[in-house]
Amino acid sequence: MKKRIVLALLLVGIVGGLPFLFRKDSLASPTDGNADVLVIISPHSEPMKYEFEQGFRKYYRKRFGRDVRIDYRAPGGTSDIVRYIHDRFTAQFRLYWEEDKGNPPWDDVIGSAFNDPNVLKDPSAPEKAVLARKKFLSSDVGIGIDLFAGGGTFEHARNASYGYAVDGGLQKRHPEYFKEDMIPCFFAGEYIYDPQGRYYGVTLSSFGICCNFDRIKELGAQRKDFKAPERWANLADKCYFNTLVAADPTKSGSANKSYEIIVQQAMHEIIPPREEKHPSPRQMDLAWAWGINRVKRIMANTRTITDSAGSVTREVATGNAAAGTAIDFYGLTEKEWNRVQLGSPVVEYIPPQGGTCIGADPVQLLRGAPHRKTAEAFLDFIIGPEGQKLLCFKKGVEGGPEKYTLRHSPVRKDLYGKKYYELRTDPDYFPYEAAALSFTYKSQWTGRYFSLIRILIRCVALDVRDELREAWGAIVAAGGPEKVPLAMKEFEKLPFAYHEAPAAAKKLRKSKNNTALDIAGTTREWSDFARKQYKEAARLAREGK
Repeated sequence: MKKRIVLALLLVGIVGGLPFLFRKDSLASPTDGNADVLVIISPHSEPMKYEFEQGFRKYYRKRFGRDVRIDYRAPGGTSDIVRYIHDRFTAQFRLYWEEDKGNPPWDDVIGSAFNDPNVLKDPSAPEKAVLARKKFLSSDVGIGIDLFAGGGTFEHARNASYGYAVDGGLQKRHPEYFKEDMIPCFFAGEYIYDPQGRYYGVTLSSFGICCNFDRIKELGAQRKDFKAPERWANLADKCYFNTLVAADPTKSGSANKSYEIIVQQAMHEIIPPREEKHPSPRQMDLAWAWGINRVKRIMANTRTITDSAGSVTREVATGNAAAGTAIDFYGLTEKEWNRVQLGSPVVEYIPPQGGTCIGADPVQLLRGAPHRKTAEAFLDFIIGPEGQKLLCFKKGVEGGPEKYTLRHSPVRKDLYGKKYYELRTDPDYFPYEAAALSFTYKSQWTGRYFSLIRILIRCVALDVRDELREAWGAIVAAGGPEKVPLAMKEFEKLPFAYHEAPAAAKKLRKSKNNTALDIAGTTREWSDFARKQYKEAARLAREGK
């Protein structure tokens, strides 16, 4: 009996060991207890996480003679990650605060002040609020995570202003990287990296339109006015009713960025270039309404709303939708998958005419990082040539990814040179030039209202999607906006004008005088307003008015 048990255990051991006998990876297992650890929270795709870890392990072994393991955390999309970071820092700072018995008792004032970037500038701020902010900024309070990677510049800049992110020291260690001809600090209205080192752009991305040309041809045969989109405005046309897919901006930061770009591009259509420096309040009100209503019409044309920006291109590729908004690398990757699977792609990525700009996808070192030296090494790697080549090189070439072609655009300009032309997956795509040919992004117009746009879209398009689609469907059935002007006037009404945006944004911020219930009441008012207007618009459209 004992012999049979021993034999069975021996067989189990042999079978369990087979994968290790035949593994191609020559590096030591990163799961052993001697490996260094790096904790990264990120919404990145699994292919990107895999290639970053494999590349970093090789880099780390060569530089330090040790192995390293990346512990990836992903509680959801960008919005979920940002919320998680905020909640964890609030909880950890409260523990830190309450350990010092000399501090005042914890309350809502302290809880809202420690991460408020305006407290130290406010002469009327309570003494305990100032104390909380100063103590947090001088502390090493952490949340057990080293780096936040991905999610867009807006969220990283906000984390930096809160004090959640700290200087990664990369500019001091590698000043040669941060020159205008290598990695510019500011380009086309956007920061590529924080001058104080609290975030660094890793990749560049633009936003455009992903199309399924088989579906476009099919719909073109059914609808005489239907054609492939060339501009954002095309997606808002009545001919696209019930053919589009879009992502939920409250679930995806990159999706919300695409809507902000659509709004801003529309605003540029209203405000003449010669007046962009000093537009009038009336011009800004008209431009804002023009942009938000374009997004509303695009949402009204959707047949599907997804939880992530990456799902949009998959919906288009399967033919569930004819087109959708997409980040360039998602669109280009889906096109490549089509080519491999079908021989010729049916999916195409289209940069909108006159309506795109580039943005950086950053990485940042979080306060109190438990493995700071390893995190700094990762920053050196990911902004250095070793990490940047993984983003844009073909699979299998020297310096390129092992398993997955990533098709991302690096921030380093030197990798776009002729020297690397044959090695890059998209050798003719140079985002710095593409952005220069489009409009110049003005953060003072819409950037400061990034979160407001996200909530506004939710209130006037997602929470009332049935009413939105019913109203737009009635307008389409009546022959289009020009046939029912009164219906369109009701359809296009907004809960507030641009000059009221500062007050609207303030209503969404929790404070001593604005509780979570108050915020919920504000968003409910906006949704109720939109629902009422859509019902009236549908009635007028059915009456031919």
